[in-house]
Amino acid sequence: MANHSPGCFGNYNFDNIAKFAKKRFVDGNSTISLLQQAHSETEREEIALVCMLDVDDAIVLDVKLDCRYADDCKVTSCRDKLRKLIETELKASEK
Repeated sequence: MANHSPGCFGNYNFDNIAKFAKKRFVDGNSTISLLQQAHSETEREEIALVCMLDVDDAIVLDVKLDCRYADDCKVTSCRDKLRKLIETELKASEK
């Protein structure tokens, strides 16, 4: 399941994002540990997407998106979508 939301998450592999979410939030790996295990720049970006979910929305409200959809959405919208996708994927993997 590569990309569930082509208009929002670029070319990231959602299977990898879900794997990193499990490692971070279920298995308890630290952000630094995950980043050290990354094999590519894309993996580092996917790990960063997951790890930014720990940061309070109020802190990231001023983050400016740098993608072709930046005028149409907010960083908190992307985070909410990512949270829902991860929750769905993690529930499916538990079955």
